[in-house]
Amino acid sequence: MLLSVLLSIVTVSLFVSVIDGMTTGNPDVRSWLRGLVGLFGETLAFYMIGTFVFMAYFGFLQWRYFRNLDRIGLSIRYISEGHFDHTVQVAERSPFGGLAKDMNVLVERLKNSLDDERRAEQTKNELITNVSHDLRTPLTSVLGYLGLIEQDRYRDEVELRHYVQIAYDKSQRLHVLINDLFEYTRMRHDAVPLQRMNMNLTEMLGQLLVQFLPQLKQSGMEGKLHSEEKEVLLSGDPAKLVRVFENLLTNAVTYGKEGRKVDIRLRKEKSVAIVEVANYGEMIPAVDLPFLFDRFYRVDKSRTEKSGGSGLGLAIAKGIVERHGGEISAASDHYETVFKVRLPIIET
Repeated sequence: MLLSVLLSIVTVSLFVSVIDGMTTGNPDVRSWLRGLVGLFGETLAFYMIGTFVFMAYFGFLQWRYFRNLDRIGLSIRYISEGHFDHTVQVAERSPFGGLAKDMNVLVERLKNSLDDERRAEQTKNELITNVSHDLRTPLTSVLGYLGLIEQDRYRDEVELRHYVQIAYDKSQRLHVLINDLFEYTRMRHDAVPLQRMNMNLTEMLGQLLVQFLPQLKQSGMEGKLHSEEKEVLLSGDPAKLVRVFENLLTNAVTYGKEGRKVDIRLRKEKSVAIVEVANYGEMIPAVDLPFLFDRFYRVDKSRTEKSGGSGLGLAIAKGIVERHGGEISAASDHYETVFKVRLPIIET
């Protein structure tokens, strides 16, 4: 506005100077102009001319602002119709550049929030579908064999005990699935506080490997802990971390029988302990690696069901490790399959 006023004053002054110069030596024109000015009064005439020039300058200078406001209004209307990929296009140097930038940030956050909501809804639906399927399969077997027993449809006591054993095994699978599902849900929502204490990771892994010796021998395998560190201290929940490495060792025994051995490698790297659980069985396809830690994801569905897995073990392990401020990952090639766990340690 101030610029418009200054331009108006300059323009009117130049206009008067130009008119005065053009009418010099032409008394008739000068007399006509004075008569015209006399109709309104000299002050009013100059005021009217100045106002007209001011409005012209003001309208010209403000036109781009009005254009940007109109553009912002059209963009808001378009975005409100659900086109969240659209952005408000205004020059950053414009007075409305900051407003447009803030609006684009707001729309981006709204879009991300809606995407998260859709993913959460999809996740919930998938969870319900997977749980329903995994519960229905063993439950159908339990009801089927108990139905045969209830109807006395067995030949002798041997067949009766066989039916009971199958029903019991399927019930055990249901028990594992329900417990894992409950644990996964509580871990995902941080409903279980960690009972932290200082612990020696080397000692814990050694004890765990001793506990797995019967399973290893039964599978014709051997296990070994490789570590140059006699003491790797960290602050964590022993029970939860045992659950992580139990799951990794169980998978190694179950799916690495062909390799005949399981290696646990422990080392320190700066302020992090790195634990690798390696087996030398069948390679995990590269396409499956990114999804191993998703709940209910199975590389070999039939084999997992036969072994009694719930499809939640690695998802629970990931949740536990992340709550300890660590990371878990997997790699696999034709030589070995390695699950790597990184945990922060206590500096000594």
